[in-house]
Amino acid sequence: MSRADHSDRARSLARCAVLAAAAAVLVVLLSLLRTGPLIILQGLAGLAVCAVGAWWFLAHRGVVRVLGGALAVGAPAAVLALFLYGGLWFTAPAGVALWAGALACARGALRADRRPERPAAVRPGRPPRRPVLIMNPASGGGKVARFGLVERAEALGARVLLLTPGARTDVEELARKAVAEGADLLGVAGGDGTQALVAAVAAEHDLPFLVISAGTRNHLAMDLGLDRSDPSRCLDALTDGVELRVDLGDVAGRAFVNTVSFGVYAAIVQRPEYRDAKAGTALDALPDLLAGGAGERLDALADGLPVTGQQALLVSNNPYSAADPLEVGRRPRLDGGELGVLGIRVDGAAQAADLAVRGALSPALTVLTSRRVEVRAGAGADSDSAAGTAAASIPVAVDGEALTLPTPVVCTLRPRALRVLVPRNRPGAMDQVPELNWRRIATLALDRPGPGARA
Repeated sequence: MSRADHSDRARSLARCAVLAAAAAVLVVLLSLLRTGPLIILQGLAGLAVCAVGAWWFLAHRGVVRVLGGALAVGAPAAVLALFLYGGLWFTAPAGVALWAGALACARGALRADRRPERPAAVRPGRPPRRPVLIMNPASGGGKVARFGLVERAEALGARVLLLTPGARTDVEELARKAVAEGADLLGVAGGDGTQALVAAVAAEHDLPFLVISAGTRNHLAMDLGLDRSDPSRCLDALTDGVELRVDLGDVAGRAFVNTVSFGVYAAIVQRPEYRDAKAGTALDALPDLLAGGAGERLDALADGLPVTGQQALLVSNNPYSAADPLEVGRRPRLDGGELGVLGIRVDGAAQAADLAVRGALSPALTVLTSRRVEVRAGAGADSDSAAGTAAASIPVAVDGEALTLPTPVVCTLRPRALRVLVPRNRPGAMDQVPELNWRRIATLALDRPGPGARA
């Protein structure tokens, strides 16, 4: 598609975005003229009550938890009934649909207007001659067998090393042995924690790394644009692939490809029963962790900027999208050279309600980027006590794997340290999401094609 085509598409989408946003505002204003502004305040109050109920449900047990659950479910139902009673049974869904359409068109317009640079992709000089793939048969509920990954990989000339389910295997050592025996590519069909261990060895020896989306969530595969519904398609990279240079995270000398979690989530993952009963374990542990019983607060320095008293802290290999509400949960790029930092500090039901209403503007949430993050136990820990001595080591979840690391725990990034071989055709490949800038959208919508442009 030519640049003129991109410009025409950007203008058209921007105009659609402006029209849809204006229509959404008009729908809301017409509703207010008929029902009055009080109904909006009632809706916000319902959202706050729902957040308070959710906090009580998570942070308490017994009667308070039951009451919180009732509020969390009942408040949205009451707001919906209020809207229906007030005659908003049509206008409220219409306004939401129009606003969602405006966001989608605005996102498309910004992408078409500014084609972002992708990580450098070059066709390898030749396909790997001695690829070695490590596969976990238990990962993702048995995807290795279900999709015939072993047979397909071996048919393409790869050597497959199968992990034994239930047995503890030093995956990193297995990868090093494969390199010593002449492997010229390392790949993994398994979870992101296993991916990170093998990726570290591949980066150390400057070998291509192949990601096969056979895990449960496959966050790395998603952000690389790989097919998560059919992991066998990832093997196409062995015969028709391109190479990407992406960043590799480092936490206390250990590689990570996605995230390092501290605080509440990391403490829950440490529990031995978590793997078999995740939801039940979390509900049992959260009251102690959130109410300040067993959970220690965390302090961090992000490029020297203090982030104090956090209950949960997440450090990611490149930041997750915050600019586009439609892309939350994805990283627009993996070669930006910066860590994403997300901290949460909720001290009670009032702050939970504030976070629900104000979102990213709430002081309960810290969102920033950094090149170096240093995490330690909060200042409240008594270093002279036995508890304080234990706090010198804190629970950490590295790509979902439970660890305990001595403080301070330092997270850094190795820019473009990892060579990733991916199929030429990736169904989930996406461009970097530009910041959602409505002023730029309005400028595009009012722009006219130049004299030399196609009409």
